[in-house]
Amino acid sequence: MADNSRSSVLRLVLVPSLITLAVTIVRLAGELQNWSPVLFRRSAGGGGAIVGIVWLVPVFGIYFALKLSGGAEGPSSAAKSIGFALLGLIVLVIGGAVGFSASVHFPGKYALIYILMAAGAALVFPGWPELWRALVAYAYAARIPVALVMFFAMRGRWGTHYDALPPQYAGLAGFWQQYLRMAVLPQLILWVSFTIVVGALFGTVVAAIARAVRPADPDASE
Repeated sequence: MADNSRSSVLRLVLVPSLITLAVTIVRLAGELQNWSPVLFRRSAGGGGAIVGIVWLVPVFGIYFALKLSGGAEGPSSAAKSIGFALLGLIVLVIGGAVGFSASVHFPGKYALIYILMAAGAALVFPGWPELWRALVAYAYAARIPVALVMFFAMRGRWGTHYDALPPQYAGLAGFWQQYLRMAVLPQLILWVSFTIVVGALFGTVVAAIARAVRPADPDASE
């Protein structure tokens, strides 16, 4: 049963993962070739560039939710799934608020940020385990390639957003310390958690609406 479930998740996320990888490649090419800054921003963090994989999160969250609910793998309760997704979002926002506040300083601050974000993602699971598994698989399929691109970009100083450090960066200067703090932890915890929580929130809401407006099966009452 576990092997079947894993295989089902992999099939579900395969095409979205390949699309996401293609967008990552196009974005990297655009930044290296100095294409339009409106589409490809090279500043630290990417600055909300139009070409980016973050915009795919709600799209594929909805896609996964509709696929699962249409295949009899929907949540036991729409209200429960939405509630846990909202709770996860609240915890994620708290973690982000602590992390991005320049006035908040205390020992273990960054460890707490990532613990909160991981906790926010974990809170999605009880509401809709099948959707959570799909989003976890998709999130890592999307973010591991970015972490690898950042390794080479930071090594080679490519001048892209993948290797740009924030102006206020005051961390350690060594490559491995920078790579861990600016690439590995954000990509594999922060952005994975974001993908799970935001994808689940959009997905559960749209799936609940679709379920509410779906015509009743006349055979169900017979």
